[in-house]
Amino acid sequence: MKNNIDLEYVSIIENILDNKEYQKLKQIEHHGITRYDHCLKVSFYSYKVAHALRLDYESVARAGLLHDFFLSDNERTFKDRFVSVFVHPKFAVEKSSKEFNISDKEKDIIRTHMFPINPAIPKYAESWIVSIVDKFVALNEFSHKFSYKLKYALNLYIIFLINFYK
Repeated sequence: MKNNIDLEYVSIIENILDNKEYQKLKQIEHHGITRYDHCLKVSFYSYKVAHALRLDYESVARAGLLHDFFLSDNERTFKDRFVSVFVHPKFAVEKSSKEFNISDKEKDIIRTHMFPINPAIPKYAESWIVSIVDKFVALNEFSHKFSYKLKYALNLYIIFLINFYK
């Protein structure tokens, strides 16, 4: 482990990381990396934001780690992947509730992390944090996966926005 690791963060999430079912996420591709690594990034960055804002950073760290905690086959069809975008938060809440003692706030964070794609509206500031951080992390991961194509599209979009607001 790195010397600058946040030991408080590790103490909050280590029981989840040690779980045998959770470890299976290391085998599932997600945005060009593993779902395990994606969830760890979302959890850590969300934890840092919530901690800085003096919010419930423990729930954010746990729920951020669990927001995509569902098992799926890497060989899913495009249709299955598309449908998963809308239904996986429900599956993640069910799996997380089965494996861990999660609070109502943590359930909300997991259930609403796909807002506005999924119509479930976040109830807590902590839910908004994980939802927003998840989108930034995913965008970064996609930019690495599709590299120049996505960067080119983002640059075009930024140019469009600049010209639109002039």
